[in-house]
Amino acid sequence: MENKFEKGLWGVRYIVILAVILSIVASISLIIIGSWDIIQAIIFNNPLFNSSIENNNQLLFKIISSIDLFLIGIVLLIFGFGIYELFVSEINFAKAKFSESTLKIKSLDQLKNKIIKVIIIVLIVKFFEKILKLTENFSTPEDILFFALSILSICLGYFLINKG
Repeated sequence: MENKFEKGLWGVRYIVILAVILSIVASISLIIIGSWDIIQAIIFNNPLFNSSIENNNQLLFKIISSIDLFLIGIVLLIFGFGIYELFVSEINFAKAKFSESTLKIKSLDQLKNKIIKVIIIVLIVKFFEKILKLTENFSTPEDILFFALSILSICLGYFLINKG
């Protein structure tokens, strides 16, 4: 009886396939949406194609917003592959082709660390996106100084995270 229970319990791990499939589908969706947003930005927010646009700020803002979608898509992709490798099976095709890959996960801590690093990059891009919107309101030297200090603190924080 105990043996059958443990066998059934071990089989329950396959429920994570649902998380894997949905993570991959969500990742593909975000990458497609981000790509579509960039195409639209290039066509509709580009001063080369639209004479009513005076500067590149709107184009830059749209592209940076799309990068955010790509990065979140990458987080979902790493999560999907990592959960599959940890709970279901090692991906033999990847093992043969890519000995060291970002998608190769050996432990839950390694998966967590990779996801955290990408999320930090997402937050940095999001910060840059918000600052880009505010640059039109920069009017004093203090505004520029605070902007520079905020970028310096983000770079320092990212350096310290990667150092450990």
